[in-house]
Amino acid sequence: MARTVKRAFKYRFYPTPEQAAELARTFGCVRLVYNMALQARSEAWTLRRERVSYNATSALLTGWKKTQELAFLNDVSCVPLQQALRHLQVAFTNFWAKRAGYPSFKSRKRSRRSAEYTTSAFRFRDGKLTLAKMSAPLDVVWSRPLPPGASPSTVTVSQDAAGRWFVSLLCDDVIEQVPAPGMGSVGIDAGLDSLLTLSNGEKIVNPRHERADRQRLAKAQRNLARKEKGSANRAKARLMVARIHARIGDRRRDHLHKLTTRLVRENQTLVIEDLTVRNMLGNRSLARAISDAGWRQFRTMLEYKADWHGRNLVTVDRWFPSSKLCSTCGALADRMPLNVRSWTCRCGTVHDRDVNAARNLLAAGLAVTACGDGVRPQQETSRTGRSSAKQENPRATKGIPVL
Repeated sequence: MARTVKRAFKYRFYPTPEQAAELARTFGCVRLVYNMALQARSEAWTLRRERVSYNATSALLTGWKKTQELAFLNDVSCVPLQQALRHLQVAFTNFWAKRAGYPSFKSRKRSRRSAEYTTSAFRFRDGKLTLAKMSAPLDVVWSRPLPPGASPSTVTVSQDAAGRWFVSLLCDDVIEQVPAPGMGSVGIDAGLDSLLTLSNGEKIVNPRHERADRQRLAKAQRNLARKEKGSANRAKARLMVARIHARIGDRRRDHLHKLTTRLVRENQTLVIEDLTVRNMLGNRSLARAISDAGWRQFRTMLEYKADWHGRNLVTVDRWFPSSKLCSTCGALADRMPLNVRSWTCRCGTVHDRDVNAARNLLAAGLAVTACGDGVRPQQETSRTGRSSAKQENPRATKGIPVL
């Protein structure tokens, strides 16, 4: 069984000076059009309680191009400008549906520099990509092949803070949905000492990418702080800081990609905990380590890869007491401070905190998939004195050795 999905393939490229100048102008025009359209829509609502649609902003763009002050908008491709208006429409749609906050203006210094081209604004032939308003193809480093017979529907060009240029091609890709070997199931507990702890007892080491480059980063930031604002030396120092951050992010992303791919290929059902990472970052003692672990990025990757390969991904309620619950007898400990890494239940079982939590997550997840049960057990039920989710526990932990 196979499934066709939309998949973006990202590559690095090296533009000529003329291409870099053209793309820089496009980025600036995209940002300007987005901000002007956002201002027009905000004023229309504030003054007249009127909702401006995408078609209305497209008509405004046509008028802006005819003015003398904004005639330079005609020098770049019109497609990225129209795409910016579409992105703004999506932002407002998400805001009205209460999925996101109110759209904000794009900053020249802080916002992502990117432009999106549709099929009418680029040509892809014989492995060469040529954008509108350009006479020569981009010098793309094809680090991995595109799917056979791929025809990109959109192309997104971007430049990161480190000055690197990237092009992302959105294509249809066919993914074979092969069942996992043995139809296995695994509970996954995220942590800091170990990045992940699995219900089978395996612990995955936390690479701590930011800590490895912390001294280099601190030195580069001190060097940046000493430079005069607006000087060429400050621009060079800022670029050095950005390159270190890019190196940290690339290594973290690569590690998480390999890890999530292995988990999805080896297991049919994966159970994780619904962590509120944003709230956890309020802990000033752990915020840096939590950010370095990349829990939110790990969950995002796991979600879309599980969907691609036809896996079952179960998310357990964040209030489920996975650490305080004994995976052997189901007893609930009174309290479990973070500094307690192993504990002994009154039934005599000695638990590793993280392994026990992963087993409880797996049991709760299998209870959900088996009977649609809840995953936040109460202290006791009317008949059994045990949580309903724990009734699935003996089957979930059968064959798993107790530490």
